Amino acid sequence: MAIIIGLTGGIATGKSTVSQMFKQNKIPVIDADIIAREVCEMNEPAYLKIVETFGKDVLMCTGHLNRKKLGSIVFNNREKLQKLNEIIHPEVKKVIQKEINKFILMGTEYIVLDVPLLFESNFDKLCDITLVVFTNENTQIERLMNRDNFTNKEEAIKRIKAQMDIHEKLVLSDYKIDNSMSILETRKQFDSFMKKLKTNEN
Repeated sequence: MAIIIGLTGGIATGKSTVSQMFKQNKIPVIDADIIAREVCEMNEPAYLKIVETFGKDVLMCTGHLNRKKLGSIVFNNREKLQKLNEIIHPEVKKVIQKEINKFILMGTEYIVLDVPLLFESNFDKLCDITLVVFTNENTQIERLMNRDNFTNKEEAIKRIKAQMDIHEKLVLSDYKIDNSMSILETRKQFDSFMKKLKTNEN
């Protein structure tokens, strides 16, 4: 039976770096962000519900979702963010469950669910163990500003505060990787995690 690993972290803490390490180890990663984009493609059920809820102002002239505009609306309003999540997450969960079943049938030993809102949206219930990637707050703000070209530190902080506090995630998680330091240090922690995982199986 496959072991399902729930991978999460705060925005810009380096979850993608660790996700890449799983892939390098030939472990399949089911990426919730990619699935979330796919379920919001034009005329998909989530797309239709988003337009119905937020209006046609969130569309580009091509009819596709204007993700940047939608993002600016929901990240400034917790209630609207919750509404958006309530539309997208059930659709994402359906696809994830199909992917899990596919890999189980293939006899895969480990399956990673890469989900930013793992605990917030109860995706952790699909997992056998959870792994949180974290960093210190200053590093997180700096990385987010660089990644998303924010000139305003307050905008970066607002995006971080829109998510569950990283300390809460650390309390809920089974394993942790501190990505505040070098990539080599992160790799050491990843290798240690994999070793523990394999040891616990025996």
